[in-house]
Amino acid sequence: MALVIRYGVYVLLVGALAYPLGLYMYNVMFEKKNALTGLVGPLEKATYKVLGIDPDKPMNGKRYLSSLLLFSLIGFLVLFLMLVTQASLVHDKGFVGMDIAQAFNTAASFVTNTNWQSYTPETQMTPVVQALGLSVQNFLAPAAGMAVLFALVRGLIQTKTGTIGNFWKDMTRILLYILIPVNLVLSLLLVSQGVVQTMNGTQTAKLLEPVAVNAKGEWIENAIIDEEHDVVIVDGTIVPDAKIITEQALPSGLAASQIAIKQSGTNGGGYFLTNAAHPYENPTPFTNVLEVVSILLIPAALCFTFGKALKDMKQGRAIFWAMLICLLLSTLVIALGEHAGLGLDPAMALEGKETRFGIVGSSIWSSFTTAASSGSVNAMLDSTSPVAQLAMLLVMQLGEVIFGGAGCGLYGMLAFVILTVFIAGLMVGRTPEFAGKKIEPYEMKWAVVMVLAAPFAILLGSTIACLDPATMDSVSASGPHAFTQILYAFTSAGANNGSALSGFVSHTVLLDTLLGAMMLFARFVPMAAAIFMAQHLSRKQMVASTSGTLCTSNALFVFLLILIVVVIGALSFFPALALGPIAEWTQMIH
Repeated sequence: MALVIRYGVYVLLVGALAYPLGLYMYNVMFEKKNALTGLVGPLEKATYKVLGIDPDKPMNGKRYLSSLLLFSLIGFLVLFLMLVTQASLVHDKGFVGMDIAQAFNTAASFVTNTNWQSYTPETQMTPVVQALGLSVQNFLAPAAGMAVLFALVRGLIQTKTGTIGNFWKDMTRILLYILIPVNLVLSLLLVSQGVVQTMNGTQTAKLLEPVAVNAKGEWIENAIIDEEHDVVIVDGTIVPDAKIITEQALPSGLAASQIAIKQSGTNGGGYFLTNAAHPYENPTPFTNVLEVVSILLIPAALCFTFGKALKDMKQGRAIFWAMLICLLLSTLVIALGEHAGLGLDPAMALEGKETRFGIVGSSIWSSFTTAASSGSVNAMLDSTSPVAQLAMLLVMQLGEVIFGGAGCGLYGMLAFVILTVFIAGLMVGRTPEFAGKKIEPYEMKWAVVMVLAAPFAILLGSTIACLDPATMDSVSASGPHAFTQILYAFTSAGANNGSALSGFVSHTVLLDTLLGAMMLFARFVPMAAAIFMAQHLSRKQMVASTSGTLCTSNALFVFLLILIVVVIGALSFFPALALGPIAEWTQMIH
């Protein structure tokens, strides 16, 4: 019972905070008076004036999409140039810059809200790029996902217009009224708990005991250190070229402001290599709760925003419950895999986990971060049980629709809703309608594209990687777990998640390029499909509900929606999962 309560606290906090935030976001995006109107309103008007934006000029689908793609392309190019030139701008011989392939991978990662990290932040990312490159994209990428969601919502609620809003206005309001205020509060809370936020660079601290390393920088075992004569002795022999280390470098910087938005924006990229397991990113149990809850806060809140926009809160609650039930099932499987072991040695349960957070704090984080399109981690996922890895893989492979990313999770789930309405309508002979709009072949076509884009990217990318013999040099394991590491990497990229099993290192040009391409495909193809669907829906008129209209807000529809989501995921990925985590688990229990 104590374990249930500890897990339940996280879920209850998400629900309690999501509802008021969802109503606030409705007021913001549909231009109702809100708590920040008086303070932010003048800044909003000044932004339109400086940028030359006409906020009252609506866009059709093609113009909305072209604005989104142009905006994302500029962001990609700016970040890419910052990454490939940063080494020449820093006078530090110990700093390692990025090659073209890795810079492409990283720029694609942050522009697509994926935040896959194939680099070491402490040595390959300058504080300037962290602050002005990565942090900025951490705001812009989720804002773009939320903008597409609101375009689709307008398509559902507008009639005979053919327009879906103004992209530049949507981005401005999302940033000024939602993301910046939320993350300002979150940053201050993190700083109050000890998360670093300083303009100072790397600090140094004196070691309690000196250590010895050889010329390659490797630790020398059984060394006797004579600091007075500056020599290192092993078995009575002086080690040539040995070096005595008495100080430790402690990377620092503007971490709290980046960590706040990496969590709340479902980004996930860590300021430090060990991500939220690092004490500078996640120093206390309170910050662990704060950060893990913030991962799902905006995606969960958008369900209530959606219900309010449709003037039918039952619709929003139905989608929220469908997502929540899937999340609880995923969390249950992960918890069983970590606490019970399910055939594994219980003594290994704490491997790869921070003892400050334990199994509960690590398991709930792993569940939340894969349910959202967030790669943030506070434990080594490669050390989790095959059963837990199976659950994390499947949740991502469903298309990151179990809350998912900011905006993209909900418009992805709406594609499943449309599929469910159409399939259920065919089964019982009822009219396929949703939110007062008839669902016709055009909507079905784009819904299928949205649903199948991620599976296509994941399976194609994994196949190409497995066909390249050099890929085996990027994995640390053999047998089924090696395949799991490869499958997880491309699942993370294709689902725009960003987490990884640490045994996989994408150090080849092919892997960096392939992963980056999969991220871009899985991000922008569904976005384009959602926008085209939105425009088509906005041209339709509302139809009155009749006795033949399928109810989309009751428990039966929630069950059908979950069934469709799981069935499509199972049909798409079961063969691959059988070769990876399922095979690994069966080997361990026999």
